[in-house]
Amino acid sequence: MELDKSMTSEKRKTKRPLVLAAVMLAMFMGAIEATIVSTAMPSIVADLGGFSLYSWVFSAYLLMNTVTVLIYGKLSDIFGRKLIITIGISLFLIGSILCGFADTMVQLIVYRFIQGLGAGAVMPVATTIVGDIYTKEERAKIQGYLSSVWGISAIFGPAIGGLLVQYVSWRYVFWMNIPLGVLSILGIWFFLHEEIDKKKPVIDYKGSFLFALSIFALMFLLIEGGVGIKWISVTSFTLILFASICFWLFIRHERNIKEPLMPFDIWRIRSIFIANSVSFTTGVMLIGISSFLPTFVQAVMGQNATVAGFTLTAMSIGWPIASTISGRLIISIGYRKTSMIGGILLMIGGILFIMMKPSYGPIWAGISSFFFGAGMGLTSTAFIVSIQETVEWQQRGIATAANMFMRNFGNTVGAALLGGILNSRLQSYLNEKGASVDTSLSISSVNELLSSEGKSHLSLEVQQILQEGLTVSLNTVYFVVFLFAIISFVFLLFMPKKEG
Repeated sequence: MELDKSMTSEKRKTKRPLVLAAVMLAMFMGAIEATIVSTAMPSIVADLGGFSLYSWVFSAYLLMNTVTVLIYGKLSDIFGRKLIITIGISLFLIGSILCGFADTMVQLIVYRFIQGLGAGAVMPVATTIVGDIYTKEERAKIQGYLSSVWGISAIFGPAIGGLLVQYVSWRYVFWMNIPLGVLSILGIWFFLHEEIDKKKPVIDYKGSFLFALSIFALMFLLIEGGVGIKWISVTSFTLILFASICFWLFIRHERNIKEPLMPFDIWRIRSIFIANSVSFTTGVMLIGISSFLPTFVQAVMGQNATVAGFTLTAMSIGWPIASTISGRLIISIGYRKTSMIGGILLMIGGILFIMMKPSYGPIWAGISSFFFGAGMGLTSTAFIVSIQETVEWQQRGIATAANMFMRNFGNTVGAALLGGILNSRLQSYLNEKGASVDTSLSISSVNELLSSEGKSHLSLEVQQILQEGLTVSLNTVYFVVFLFAIISFVFLLFMPKKEG
């Protein structure tokens, strides 16, 4: 009854259309970040160097985003949505401004940590605000508006990124967030009015810290393994041991506290266990495609940033189309069969990426990307439906958040794992072929390949070796992506047969 009064009072004070517009701006800012930075990365490396640190640019952002997303949700319950989302957007903007001024790859990585720290608040709190100000009956329609943000950002992100890189500077890829974030904060502060019940903070800081330590150690080993760190060495063993101990302590801690960061009890439900496991594996695949496809199109195929951006746009078009179809399929054939069709499309996309050669051109890359996006659209929608049908209303929020958490976790691990595979395979290839041209080639040599000025100083033979090295290395990455597609499909075979 008190909740109804609170909602009625809030609706009288809050200008909902304007708050919705502000929330959608914040979500657009966060959503576009994924594709627009990927498109700009080849140009960033060409300017700053540090190709060996390529994966850290994504990993730094994803690590902080993943670790903080559930914490911000709890903080917003205690201190109110308005304050927490403002802090999140402000941190995101500070990180964005600093990223645009970065002079080295190391600086960029540090600033991406700051950006990710703020990004963790944007999506969960923005979604919660919508849940607060709209009734249950209205949310279905509003959810369509929020989904359109992802579709629009996914389509325009790569295109905007490509155009900014080609005609202005990669730095504006980060700075374009400033007007969006400022407008969003103003809209939320002027038009959102909320009544806050003061609660005693119950936040799992210890669990967050242990989780962050374990993932950071694992990421460091995966990215540097075979390049900066020998796989069989004391350092590797120490990192594995440290990550394992921290993760064990994390699980032990989570099982013994009242309000854990990750509620493991819901994992006992088979449909949730399968959905979360596949969300993790598809998260690995997603970061593998979105992070490295622009590099293949620009450095190996020789296309510009705009064309590279449009190959990612194909995935972004396939995703919302498949999500729409998925809703109808779930009604007619159930979420299990729908998700399995999605799993098949993911494998088709993986096979096409493995087969991709430089001579096939960007159209092949775009078609492969489209199939992958369609697979993601079918599976992700089916998972949300299956989760929300499986648990009671009281657990629906945390169960959905846990699924989002697992995809973010997959993104984080995938950026490190696939980046490490790329670096290791590329270094091995260049060591082998460098002797044939009487010169020492390293991963850093790729910096020159990505720069038109640097490329002019390379002999045609060296250019060919670097392009072949990237082709072989990226094909290895895509092979691993395909393996994760197979693992995903195997998991889907064990989905409960109960139809939604």
